[in-house]
Amino acid sequence: MNQNAFDDPRITAVGLLYEAHAGLSARFAAQFEEHDLSPVEFEVLTRLARSPGNQLRMTDLAAQTSLSTSGVTRVVDRMERDGLLTRRACPSDRRSSYAVVTATGMQRLDETMPGHLRIIEQWFTGQLEPAALDALLDGLRRVRDAVHPGATAGSSESAPTGDGATAPA
Repeated sequence: MNQNAFDDPRITAVGLLYEAHAGLSARFAAQFEEHDLSPVEFEVLTRLARSPGNQLRMTDLAAQTSLSTSGVTRVVDRMERDGLLTRRACPSDRRSSYAVVTATGMQRLDETMPGHLRIIEQWFTGQLEPAALDALLDGLRRVRDAVHPGATAGSSESAPTGDGATAPA
C-alpha cells in the first residue's frame, strides 16, 4: 500500500472523530453512573424527552438510537421496571406502542443534565469558537443524515397525548 495513503486527511478526520468520541464517551459514562444510568438509558431518556409528548413509537426509538427493535425492547423493559419509562398503546395501530418518559424518568434526567452539560461545555463546545461550533454542527448533521437517515424518525410527527388528542410536532 502507498505510504501516503496513511497521511490522507480523510484518515486523519475519521481518526480524530473516533478519538474525540471515545474521550467524551468515557467522561459521560462516569457521570451517568453517578446517577445510576447507562449511556444507552441516558440516550433513550434524552431522545424521548426531546420528542413531542415525551414519547416515541418503539420503532422510531430503535431507528433513532441505532438499536435493533429487540434491543430497544430489552432496554425499555429494564427502564420500565425501574420506573423511568412506561409503554402506551398506539390508538391508531394496535401493533405499535409508544415508550413514554415517566415523572421519575424526567426527574432522573433533570438530576443528570446539569453535570452532563458541564462536561459538554468543558470538553466539547467550550473548546470551539461559536463560528467553528456552527460549522461543526452543520457538518455533523450532513454526515449523520447521510449515514443514519432514520436518526430523527418520529421526532416531528404529531404524537398522541394519552387522552385521544395529538400534540403538535
